[in-house]
Amino acid sequence: MGYEILYKKELCKNQYEIRVKAPFITKNAKAGQFIILRTDKNSERIPLTIADYDRENEILTIVYMAVGYTTKKLASLEVGDCIEDIVGPLGVPTHIEKYGTVICVAGGYGAAPCYLIAKAFKEAGNKVHMVMGARTKDLIFWEDKMRNAVSELHITTDDGSYGIKGFTTNVAKEIIDSEKVDYVIAVGPMPMMRAVAELTRPYKIKTEASMNPIMVDGTGMCGACRVTVGGKVKFACVDGPDFDEVMNRSRIYKEEEKRCDETKCNLIRKGIELEKTRV
Repeated sequence: MGYEILYKKELCKNQYEIRVKAPFITKNAKAGQFIILRTDKNSERIPLTIADYDRENEILTIVYMAVGYTTKKLASLEVGDCIEDIVGPLGVPTHIEKYGTVICVAGGYGAAPCYLIAKAFKEAGNKVHMVMGARTKDLIFWEDKMRNAVSELHITTDDGSYGIKGFTTNVAKEIIDSEKVDYVIAVGPMPMMRAVAELTRPYKIKTEASMNPIMVDGTGMCGACRVTVGGKVKFACVDGPDFDEVMNRSRIYKEEEKRCDETKCNLIRKGIELEKTRV
């Protein structure tokens, strides 16, 4: 039967929000966890963060960017279509406690996975600053949703088309210099998360980065998502970096992914043309 898509919206260019009925996942889901899905029986398995959930109505929200073959296939599905299977919740939830003042730094797509984390910190009694950044205004999404979940929302754009012109780290530094900050978490592109870690290191602020390396099984068995933390090998799917190591490994299959995407898209295009010819 699969998981029926109940809601679909394009949040911004190539970025989508979908909601599905998933009672077993929403029953146990927590901030910081993820799922792995297959769009159809022949699809690869891809990990996506749990963006939101509604326990009462058993609705799971997923936000993703259509960049590869499988996410583009997922983006082609409409309300009423079904996703073949979804496994989750997977991964260790973000550790939530009352620290005092927390800064959540979200870059681009990272705003989606950062939402539940920020909301959980606020509910735990923390003052939560959300610094949400994107290249341009058109790539900002969930602004109202985020504003309602945190104490203060700060929006940055690289080109200055909306909010504060500049990078998320510039605003994070201003906050750190103006008040006592007890905890920082960064979710987004690897270079941004590394910049946040470098920013907070001299201040000795406890900082966490949400790593997104290559992942296969999502349970720590395959070893594909290994990262180095404090000189020790960890697995991002169950333990949580050496940013250079992770960024280099995440680019290993870029050429293969590109060729695969182009080949499959061409096959799909030829199949559509053949069907039209038959009709």
